[in-house]
Amino acid sequence: MQPEMQQAERSHFDRIGGADNIRRLVKRFYQIMDELPESYGLRKMHGENLQESEDKLFKFLNGWMGGPDLYVREYGHPMLRRRHMPFQVDVSARDQWLMCMDLALQETVEDVQLRAELSDAFAKVGDHMRNQPN
Repeated sequence: MQPEMQQAERSHFDRIGGADNIRRLVKRFYQIMDELPESYGLRKMHGENLQESEDKLFKFLNGWMGGPDLYVREYGHPMLRRRHMPFQVDVSARDQWLMCMDLALQETVEDVQLRAELSDAFAKVGDHMRNQPN
């Protein structure tokens, strides 16, 4: 079997290195969001303590990437767009989220192809999450 085919058959969960590396990615994402002035609007949408958001994103990404479906077990179907309706998710919020995630991916995921695949997937989800016209 060719290496490209073997790579494609492995889940993102396996390719990223499992739950510990997803936890690292999520932790770094929230650190970046909390530190960068460019993500101030996004940061304001979150509570003072980011631990609950960090835990939920970790559990969601764990299953979304092909690992154990921790989020579904605890909270039920993600219904991402519906769960985010109370927040004004516009182009700016989407772009701030994607900027933070892309930086976190660059710092925590060594596999360039996986990083690109995840970035593309996050961009599609981020665009779907918009609930404001601009």
